[in-house]
Amino acid sequence: MNRKLQGNDIDFLFRAILKLETVEECYNFFEDLCTVPELKALSQRIHVARMLQDHRVYSDIVAETGASTATISRVNRSLHYGSDGYQVVFDRLEAEDNG
Repeated sequence: MNRKLQGNDIDFLFRAILKLETVEECYNFFEDLCTVPELKALSQRIHVARMLQDHRVYSDIVAETGASTATISRVNRSLHYGSDGYQVVFDRLEAEDNG
């Protein structure tokens, strides 16, 4: 993880998220934590990441998600040169769906 991000407050946030057990609990927590635009931006990024993982082209991603090409490029850079966070989640979701 980026050392600039690490700290007690972010650790506490991540520990709190790990305590959530259901999608409904996530809705409740994130509704309290985030504004609607913040939550929509986060969900848009993971949607973009999933589409990039499926080798979809930028024009299709823009049309389906409304994301800017700058956002798509940033997510693409994270997929290729990031910390593999998206990949961990995608792998676990796929295993759960196939399990």
